Amino acid sequence: MQVFETAFEFVGCENNKLIASAFSAFDNPILLLHGGGQTRHSWQKSAKQFAELHGLAITIDGRGHGDSQWVSSKAYRFNDYTKDLVVLAQQIIEKTGEKPIAIGASLGGISALNAQYQENQSLLSALVLVDITPRVNFSGVAKILGFMAERVEEGFATIDEAADAIAAYLPDRKRAKNLKGLEKNLRKCDDGRWRWHWDPAFLDARSRSMDDRDDWIEDGLEAVKALTIPTLLVRGAKSELIEKAHVEEFLELAPHAKYIDVNDAGHMVAGDKNDVFFEGIKGFLLEEGLI
Repeated sequence: MQVFETAFEFVGCENNKLIASAFSAFDNPILLLHGGGQTRHSWQKSAKQFAELHGLAITIDGRGHGDSQWVSSKAYRFNDYTKDLVVLAQQIIEKTGEKPIAIGASLGGISALNAQYQENQSLLSALVLVDITPRVNFSGVAKILGFMAERVEEGFATIDEAADAIAAYLPDRKRAKNLKGLEKNLRKCDDGRWRWHWDPAFLDARSRSMDDRDDWIEDGLEAVKALTIPTLLVRGAKSELIEKAHVEEFLELAPHAKYIDVNDAGHMVAGDKNDVFFEGIKGFLLEEGLI
């Protein structure tokens, strides 16, 4: 089955431009939401697989990420992404006549969970949370934010230098020989150096979110308890964020939810073990009668 990629735009809650790619073989929408500091290109391989499986896979750059607009308000807190997702999903419903299945990694997953809660369970047809629950290991969060901040101003002289930095941060992952994918997560600046393809103000918002984490954990747990749609939690067995205790709490609050562990994967589950990740979600979608 031939899959076509099309670039197009959505609009966020501040009338901010959101750039997306659609991988389409026919109609039913799967919406793939990246984690903080990533771009829509993180889903490139998965999106094509899901399009072949289900019909329409949409990957989107969140506000301040990739080709999407950097908002002048510097509003990059969790609820800002949630608000964008509400209006984004509504636009998808209007275009396709179908509620999307949301597959969200980290920030994307929390945004989808909270958007479904805020819209009284009416926004999505199913939810897949990729290595994220409302309660996380904050030492793992600090490690990720530390890596993101380390070269945010200085950047890299070459893409190879950026690849070396990632390899040092993720020593268990094989260093990529082809750097085309990494290049899409970087932007070449006027001084000739390469920097991550997201607004540096995003990091400031993450730091502020840590200050009110008790509130957003409580809100997130309420959102989990309210879930009624088919739900899958996918955890990387080597995750630095999600522990087994977090999984147990999640499943106690949402007993209808399914759960899978992906061996030899860390927080970036799809990047570490894409085929295992895809087959796990495919099995869930089949079991729930969604495909």
